[in-house]
Amino acid sequence: PEMDGIELAQKAQEIAPGMRVMFITGFAAVTLKAGNAMPQARVLSKPFHLRDLVLEVDRLFETGTANELI
Repeated sequence: PEMDGIELAQKAQEIAPGMRVMFITGFAAVTLKAGNAMPQARVLSKPFHLRDLVLEVDRLFETGTANELI
């Protein structure tokens, strides 16, 4: 709890720049903050349907090479 999820994702991407990030949140403010802080990250807002989750995960991994997948 020394940092929030956005800060954690930013630190993790410093270590592994090719890492893909998806935020799942029920708070609109978090969605806006995540979008501004990490524009390449996916943000899925609650509530959502399972098909929406599957679609976003597919989109998250549709670009790049296998070496970037973590």
